[in-house]
Amino acid sequence: MQNTLFTNDNLLILNGLNSNIADLIYLDPPFNSKRTYSAPIGTKAAGASFKDMWTWQDIDEAYLDKLIEKYPALVDFINSIEATHSKPMKAYITYIAQRMIQLQRILKETGSIYLHCDPTASHYLKQMMDCIFGKENFRNEIVWCYQGTGEPKKYFKRKHDIVLFYAKNHKMVFFNQEGSSEPISEFSKSKYTKEDGGGKYKEIKHKDGKIYKQYIRSHQRYQDVWQIPIINAMSKERTGYPTQKPLALLDRIIKASSKEGDLVLDPFCGCATTCVASQHLNRKWIGIDIETKAVEVLHDRLEAQGNFLENDKFIHRLDIPQRTDIPQILPTDKTAKEQLYKEQKGRCNACDIDMRIVDFEVDHIIPRAKGGGNYYENYQLLCASCNRIKGARPMEYLRAKIITRAKYIKKIQFGE
Repeated sequence: MQNTLFTNDNLLILNGLNSNIADLIYLDPPFNSKRTYSAPIGTKAAGASFKDMWTWQDIDEAYLDKLIEKYPALVDFINSIEATHSKPMKAYITYIAQRMIQLQRILKETGSIYLHCDPTASHYLKQMMDCIFGKENFRNEIVWCYQGTGEPKKYFKRKHDIVLFYAKNHKMVFFNQEGSSEPISEFSKSKYTKEDGGGKYKEIKHKDGKIYKQYIRSHQRYQDVWQIPIINAMSKERTGYPTQKPLALLDRIIKASSKEGDLVLDPFCGCATTCVASQHLNRKWIGIDIETKAVEVLHDRLEAQGNFLENDKFIHRLDIPQRTDIPQILPTDKTAKEQLYKEQKGRCNACDIDMRIVDFEVDHIIPRAKGGGNYYENYQLLCASCNRIKGARPMEYLRAKIITRAKYIKKIQFGE
C-alpha cells in the first residue's frame, strides 16, 4: 500500500475502505467547542478552516433508526443525551458514532484506536466507545497535560486533553513494550539501595505480609498522564493550522501501538501530523481530510523534515475507494434478488409494503455516487416509489420522507 491522502468527506472514504487493514487509528475530530477555527494569514495552513458547531441539520435524522437493530444500547444512550445535555451534543455524538462504527470494521483484530477529545464531550464519547468497541476493550484514559496562559476567575485553568485508548480485541492487541516505556528517573534509581547477585533491588512488602525483592529496571511503563508541551508560536513545527497537535504526542502513540511497516489511519488528519509522524517512524499511512489545503501542508512538512525522497511520495486522491474484500455482485444478479426477497420477507425495506418479487427494484443502500459498491451487503429491495424518492441519497433521507408522508396522511385523515 502506498501512502495516501484523501480529501473528501471521511464517511464516504471509510465506507469504501476494506475491513481489517489498519494496525493503528488515531483521530482528533472536532470537540463540539461551538467555535469556528481558521488558520492565520501568512502561515503554511492559511485558508484552512472548520466549523465546530453541531445541529441536526448536519446529521441524517433517521440514522439512529438504522442503528437500532445492531446497536440498541448505543441508540438508547444517544437519545438520552438530548435530555442530559442538548440536541447539538446529541447530533455531535451521532456524527462521531457514524464514523466510529466504520473505523471499528477497518481496524485489525490486533489493532488499537486512540480518540482525542477534551472534557467538553469526553464522558459522552467514552460511553459511545463502550457501546461500539465493548467496555472490555477499554485500555486507558490518557490525560495530556500542557502549559498555557489565561487566569479564569471562577474555575481552575483548563490545560489538558483526553485521549481514549481502546483495543479492537484486548486478548490479541499489539502493544510495543519498548515503545511504551521510558528510562527510570534518578530519583527512582536511588530507592534501590540493596544488592545481591541479581543486581540492585528494593524490598516490597505485600498485603500477605511477605517481603519481596524488586530488582531495578532500566525502563518503566509510561503513566497515563503525559506532560508534552503544546506547539508554541515560534516552533518550527507550527503550520498555523487550528488545533494542531505536537509530533511528540503522535510519536508516543505510534511507537506504543505499532511497529515498522504497519498501517496507521487518521480520518481527521488536518495538517497531517499523524502522516508526518508515521512516515518519520517508517509506518505506512492513510490520511483523510475534507480540506484540500491538507495536501499542500503535508507536502511542505515532509519536505522540511527531509523525508520527501522519490520513494516517500504520497498519493492524493479525491475519488471514493471501492471495497475489494467482499465479492462483487451486479444488481441484475437473479440469485441475489431472490435471496434479498427471502430476507425481507417480500416487503419493501423502506415502506414495508408487500409486493411480488418482479415488482421490486434492487437499490444500493450506500449510493454508488457516495462510494457504495456492488456487493450483496450493500443491496436492498425497494418498491418503485421508494426507489425514486431515495435516488442517489442515503437511506436516512428516504426514511425521513416516509415519516413526514405518514404524518401528513394522518393529518388529512384525522384532522390532527
